[in-house]
Amino acid sequence: MERTLLKGVFSVRKGKTQLHKWAERQVILCGTCLIVASVKDSLTGKMHILPLVGGKVEEVKRRQHCLMFSSAGSQAQTYFVNFDTLADYQRWHRQASKVVSQTVSLVDLSCYSLEAVPEYLFYSQDITHLNLRHNFMSLQGPGGLLNLPRFLQLKSLNLSHNRLGVFPECLCEILTLTELNLSCNNLHSVPEQIGNLQSLQTLSMDGNHLSSLPEELGGLSQLNSLGLSFNNFSHIPAVLERLSSVDKLAMAGNRVDSLELCTLARMSHLKNIDLRLNGLRWVKSESLEAVSQVTQLDLRDNCLDSLDLSSICNLETLHCQRNQLGTLTLSGFTLRMLYASSNRLTAVNIYPVPNQLTHMELSQNLLEYLPDWVCDCRKIEMLDVTHNQLSELPSRLLNSLSLRKLLAGNNRLQRVPDLLDHVPLEALDLQHNKLAKLPESLFYKALNLKYLNVSANSLESIPPSSQSEESLSTLQELYLTGNNLNENCGALLVGHQNLRVLHIAYNQLLSFPASKLSKLELLEELNLSGNKLKTIPSTVSSCKRLHTLIAHSNHITVFPEILNLPEIKLVDLSCNELTEIQLPDSLPATLQELDLTGNSSLMLEHKTLNLFSHITTLKLDQKTTTTPGDSLSASTPWSHGYSEMSGQRNKLCVSVLAVDQFGDGVEACYGIFDGDRNEEVPRLLQCTMGDVLCEEVQHSSVDNVYMCNTFLTSHRKLGMAGQKLGASALLCYIHHEPSDPGGYLSLTVANVGTCQAVLCRDGRPVPLSKVYSLENCTEEMERVKFNKAIITEDNKVSGVTCCSRLLGCSYLSPWVLPKPWVHTESLCSQDEFLILGNRALFERVSYQEAVRTVQAVRDPRAAAKKLCSLAQSYGCKDNIGAVVVSLHIGEDSCTCEPPVSTTEPRGPPLVSVPVSVTSGPTDTATLSSSSGIVSEFNSETSASEVGSEAGSTASDEHATSGPVSRPERRCSTHPGLFQRQPSCATFSSNQSDNGLDSDDEAPLEGVISNGSKLEVEVDIHCCAFQLRSGAPDSPKDLDFEKRGYDYPNGKMRRQNSVVVSATNGCLLAVCGREITDLKKSPSTSSLFGKKMSNGSVVVPEDSHNLIEVALEAPKKKSGYFTAPAQQDPEDQLIVPPSLEQEVREQLRTTQPRAPPHPGCELVR
Repeated sequence: MERTLLKGVFSVRKGKTQLHKWAERQVILCGTCLIVASVKDSLTGKMHILPLVGGKVEEVKRRQHCLMFSSAGSQAQTYFVNFDTLADYQRWHRQASKVVSQTVSLVDLSCYSLEAVPEYLFYSQDITHLNLRHNFMSLQGPGGLLNLPRFLQLKSLNLSHNRLGVFPECLCEILTLTELNLSCNNLHSVPEQIGNLQSLQTLSMDGNHLSSLPEELGGLSQLNSLGLSFNNFSHIPAVLERLSSVDKLAMAGNRVDSLELCTLARMSHLKNIDLRLNGLRWVKSESLEAVSQVTQLDLRDNCLDSLDLSSICNLETLHCQRNQLGTLTLSGFTLRMLYASSNRLTAVNIYPVPNQLTHMELSQNLLEYLPDWVCDCRKIEMLDVTHNQLSELPSRLLNSLSLRKLLAGNNRLQRVPDLLDHVPLEALDLQHNKLAKLPESLFYKALNLKYLNVSANSLESIPPSSQSEESLSTLQELYLTGNNLNENCGALLVGHQNLRVLHIAYNQLLSFPASKLSKLELLEELNLSGNKLKTIPSTVSSCKRLHTLIAHSNHITVFPEILNLPEIKLVDLSCNELTEIQLPDSLPATLQELDLTGNSSLMLEHKTLNLFSHITTLKLDQKTTTTPGDSLSASTPWSHGYSEMSGQRNKLCVSVLAVDQFGDGVEACYGIFDGDRNEEVPRLLQCTMGDVLCEEVQHSSVDNVYMCNTFLTSHRKLGMAGQKLGASALLCYIHHEPSDPGGYLSLTVANVGTCQAVLCRDGRPVPLSKVYSLENCTEEMERVKFNKAIITEDNKVSGVTCCSRLLGCSYLSPWVLPKPWVHTESLCSQDEFLILGNRALFERVSYQEAVRTVQAVRDPRAAAKKLCSLAQSYGCKDNIGAVVVSLHIGEDSCTCEPPVSTTEPRGPPLVSVPVSVTSGPTDTATLSSSSGIVSEFNSETSASEVGSEAGSTASDEHATSGPVSRPERRCSTHPGLFQRQPSCATFSSNQSDNGLDSDDEAPLEGVISNGSKLEVEVDIHCCAFQLRSGAPDSPKDLDFEKRGYDYPNGKMRRQNSVVVSATNGCLLAVCGREITDLKKSPSTSSLFGKKMSNGSVVVPEDSHNLIEVALEAPKKKSGYFTAPAQQDPEDQLIVPPSLEQEVREQLRTTQPRAPPHPGCELVR
């Protein structure tokens, strides 16, 4: 409707006969069509569309102000439209006449599931370009492919992805064709009639089963582009020798296992050779004949162990990455670019010296030294030798007058040669070496240096920015993380006044000079994490452009003066020693995330929370007390922490699932989901995958079965959201073996995509996952090639994803599948911790370094944050996610207690009914937590929405229900029956549901009281897996479950709510208005409230149907979902401690046989 030209309500009659009656209908002239609605004044119902191109618009003389609209063709349809005024009549006549006279040359009908071309198109003889890609075109029928020769001026035809099976010979009759695309059609042969298309210039037949070409193809003198990639050719077709206009050989993904250069010499017209992914094992020249015409050669992803291309004397660009090359020999006469990373090179021989060479990548090889000729290259601008075994850099290389970018990280360098003169170097990466110092003249000799990364070395100082007080430094990004620098380096940073990014994390800084920090006025990002800072200088307020401050894992006691900065967006001061916060009168509207977790002594006043109300993501610790019933949290032999960082992206596309208490036994579930560039699919998987696993383990005890079913079910439930979007997923399930419930714990890991898990066992990393990317998995590459996918030059399936297995991306089936890798590992006392991370993390941090990093940090949360900070300092710009699970497996983890009662059987998750808590004058409400309570306040939550006085709630709805029996609890090493304390409670407002005021009751510890409504709801992290029961007690209970978020009275509570996650220690305050707005949309009515930045999941009652009703996931500025509303506490029995015994006796008297209600609990 965006192309609507005219519209109105007029009298309309269909057809030329008088049998049809006139009727008032909505009429629209849109694009090249006339649209007539079947309902007056409405666009609902059936829409009649009449194509006007090639048709007629005529005046009806026997009726005033009437026009006849007719489509083209033998089965043309006609509509009569009678206009009310002469002005309308003239306007429609003039505009429709223009449409009818239009000539349409380009028609795009791709992805419409068509089996035939619309009949009316054949009457438009101006069509020159026809796109029928991704359809189901058939040969027969009125609009079948046999009729395509009726287009007399057709020049371009795209029939790719139509599953034709055979080459339609009728296409060879369209003599005007200059471009023909038949890719991915399961073609096995090409007919001889192809020689009729003498005007053909471009022929694409990639992704088929061709093994030979007809000789007649060689007669196409104008053919200059021939696509034969991903077919079954075992050699280069000889017919190419006659196609003198073709300058590129596109044969990637075939079966050419050997290449004789003399074959290329005979094809003198070929300049660009693409033989990627062919399984090439050798390339040789049996004669001394030079191959002079080839300028570009691509041999990536083959099986070559040596390569001598010295006979290709005019070679300009060579790609030979990801082979097994030990030696490489080239001609240097015209060489400009060399890409040879990910091999086993120990030597690179190029003769003569390549004076035209500008770009060379030799990373991830076995080079111990750089060849001498590298220093003699006069035009080299970029050199990448990362991940080799270099012990030194030649002095002549660093003093080159052409080198602008040098990447030499992850080597064995102990020193960097001095700079003798001014050099044009702009970027220098020396991370992960053994450097104790940098050249003294580095900054005042390399005046163009803008990027320097020397993280993970042994630096104790940095060189001065200049020899005098005046500095000419242009440095913009400086990464010094993971060295031995102290506070003295602060004075040396002053000269870099153009500095925008400074990472100096995990050093030995005791302080940062205040006067020096004020000089860095252009600073935008500052990372001071992992030092020994007690304060951040107040002069940080001089950095007016600062938008990111990360200073976690220090000893900071005073909140820095950063909340008056106009551009501040992210502040991370977690894991410090903050006690109070001094705030300005107002906060900048730009502040989006504030992390204050891990500050155990921090107390926030009501006024402070009110000022924080607009922040998108606010993470706080909430002080709690511990009761004997909460000891289950502490008894689990594991605890976790996690971290998510968006990097330089505007949105966070990584989600985390963490459940320390999963199922009915001592179990846990952890997961990480990475959507690469989409945030919808990771959120949806985070919300539902734990519930799906919980269901699947009920039906099967075989790890491979229930994990595969979990992934396949989650993939199916993505629905429309997973058609074109996908995500890598990794799920870890800690459990006892069903066959030996009294035995040791096991860890079952399943994953698709590039998320990875590594277990630290006895100090060494044990990989548990499989990386499903085309570059890392040879068998997956062969499978994708066998299914004739088009793999682009960046190793992505159809240019979309580098992963061969994902959840989602359904349209890429069968190339991309959701079937996971499943592995089960028995846990033992030597297992220290588990690390989960996404691709971005493990691309920068190796397994060994990750294990060493976590070993050095006791707190799992601080360890996860350190992993993400390291990855950022090592150069990662993408989203990063990390989960660290600390394990304490062994006899020492025994928490046996006397048995109380039998445990409930494992069953499907029911609606989690909140448990009400009553506070007496001396009682305090307790919330079970294994790692503290974390609060996240929504962006529109006012102070009144995060404060309340806890009130007692009572109801006679189920007065006959008895109390829920508490099961027996045992430890992980002695599994069996165990006791569970409810992980959550529901507090009503200061006016109870029974009409009694709660003003006289003492406020709950950890809950701010201001007399407004506050509801602390069920733990959405673990309620789905802890509260298990049998069938509902009554039909009303069953209906209560089905309605999910609805309250018993059929209305949704509009008050503000706070969701407490006891397992991960997270509290989320949600603005009631946002929930109401989300509920108004049918597509988001069951999707609101899914994600918190703590990785929690929604309650299970609606989660299995979440995705099937959503066309896309709801979005909000925070990047997170709001929390789901829960049910009213009307169905619960709340008993004050003083009356507990008396009520129990009365219940036994009145209802001796009443079954216990799952929502009833006596609180001590």
